Amino acid sequence: MRLRRCGSGTRSGQPALVCAPYALHRALIADFAPGHSVVEALQHGGIDRVYLTDWRSASSEMRYFSIDSYLGDLNVAVDEIGAPVDLIGLCQGGWLSLIYAARFPAKVRRLVLVGAPVDLSIDSALSRLTRNAPEMIYDQLVARGGGNVSGEEMLRFWSKAPSPDDIAAALQKDLSDEEGAALRERFDRWNAETLNLPGTYYLQIVNWIFRENRIAAGTFTALGREIHLKDAKVPVFLLAGLDDEVVPATQALAIAHLIGTPPAFVAAASEPSNHLGLFMGARTHAHAWPRIAKWLRDDLTGVLARSA
Repeated sequence: MRLRRCGSGTRSGQPALVCAPYALHRALIADFAPGHSVVEALQHGGIDRVYLTDWRSASSEMRYFSIDSYLGDLNVAVDEIGAPVDLIGLCQGGWLSLIYAARFPAKVRRLVLVGAPVDLSIDSALSRLTRNAPEMIYDQLVARGGGNVSGEEMLRFWSKAPSPDDIAAALQKDLSDEEGAALRERFDRWNAETLNLPGTYYLQIVNWIFRENRIAAGTFTALGREIHLKDAKVPVFLLAGLDDEVVPATQALAIAHLIGTPPAFVAAASEPSNHLGLFMGARTHAHAWPRIAKWLRDDLTGVLARSA
């Protein structure tokens, strides 16, 4: 993983670490273009120290890397930045961030989870696809990749090519003009630039998280310790998309009932957005992300004292 420091590089102020999903595409999902960037929205919202995880495509030497390997990398990044950090997990970066916050509660000040799949007992298109596909398909994907899973093959297996309407819905913008054409071209390049995943990591996600639902069930082990989400007691902000077919709003918001954070410290919002629109959509960046930045800046001391 490359740890990217975004903006002017100031060392003052509370740091925010955006944990991009290590699933299929590059971290550009978090910094796509002006007006379509999580990083930009946080900075405009007054968060001066923003960092971003940029996960590398797996080489053959990385084929045995596991979820623990990436939790370890995330831990090194937090130590490099200086704990405690505000951790912002996007999609599958969300469950990784939540596990990290439960494993190292003293290292996370606040937690933002956006479109994060955690309780896979709640029905979704992604959980159905994962459960219904024969297990040997996933093993074959790993075998054909020589121990890794090809990003190009995953793209063919998991999703159809996005239409112009799909791209417009994700970016929440009319793309009929010259600027729109440039954004469409940029989106096509981002979508085509896939990441290869270590086979061990991939099969752990498929079996442990999506099939066995270990995170929600409290049977997931991370870096030698069983993870109980009730140990995650930091203030949490949950963002869900009302039109999200990948991680439905009911699934994204159900996290509030699994964690140990008192209800007074759980903020939640939903947007008329599909999955990618939560990270790339112009409307979401105009409405939801400024609210998240303000929540990160706000002093909760008074609320904490009243709750105690």
